[in-house]
Amino acid sequence: MTLAGRSVAVRVPATSANLGPGFDTLGLALSVHDELVVTALEGPGLEIEVSGEGAVDVPTDASHLVVRSMAYAFEAAGRPMPGIRLRAHNVIPHGRGMGSSGAAVVAGLLAAQGLLEGDVTLGPETLLRLATELEGHPDNVAPALFGGLTIAWMDQNGPQHKKLAVHRGVSPLVFVPEFTMSTSVARGLAPLHVTREDAVFNVSRSALLIAALMQSPELLMAATEDKLHQSYRAEAMPATDALVQGLRAAGFAAVVSGAGPSVLVLADGPGRRLEAVDYAASATDTPWKPLLLAVDVRGGTVRDHTEDAT
Repeated sequence: MTLAGRSVAVRVPATSANLGPGFDTLGLALSVHDELVVTALEGPGLEIEVSGEGAVDVPTDASHLVVRSMAYAFEAAGRPMPGIRLRAHNVIPHGRGMGSSGAAVVAGLLAAQGLLEGDVTLGPETLLRLATELEGHPDNVAPALFGGLTIAWMDQNGPQHKKLAVHRGVSPLVFVPEFTMSTSVARGLAPLHVTREDAVFNVSRSALLIAALMQSPELLMAATEDKLHQSYRAEAMPATDALVQGLRAAGFAAVVSGAGPSVLVLADGPGRRLEAVDYAASATDTPWKPLLLAVDVRGGTVRDHTEDAT
């Protein structure tokens, strides 16, 4: 099967993982998207053009994460990867705890799926497995792939997920700072062992958070409490911790978004979200960019772009 000339368009949402107590388990897809067009070339070669977030920082060779993820998918499918032209427009902030690397992994896998369509089928389970192998854990890649609120876990068969619908009264807001945070550094700050009391605390809050997000947004404040990871990372992100604590003291369900340093607020309605923006503007000297978002319910998408590309 020749792929030369085939082109696909891919769109992948940002994500916020953990959501407070759901460490390495819960994730939420958000309405900020990276978009790219991938075209199979007639012969070997690699052409990469990146605009938007990270345009001056990301590599433009085979080490680009989208390209590496595509190569991983083609290898898993047992097919040679063709020459590739990649045109990417990035909107998801990099290094801010909004799942930019997970989105890149998912984008590459979906691009490969689209190019291979009609020859090899990469189903949802395979895509989640490959994404988890590349990313290391499924909490970001699951919502990027499937949208909505996801619970992700590992069992003897590999990564699994359950997608859930979010109550329409939940209004996500993300405060994005100018500074970044390394995910690997942030993960290293979380302890390997916790007390039974803290573990029970987070189990109860994680269970409550599912109920709050699905049917009872008025419970979001209690449901987003955490004792497993955020306090341990606070020293490395003092401005983030100050904003989270200040927002929570003012009655807003604020948490660290992923590994940080962005702050996610799960507001009980759009009015409360605007109040949170006003609070942050008046209570901190750190410049924070507020993103008033919605829950992305579709997840990553891929469509044929061949006719548009010709």
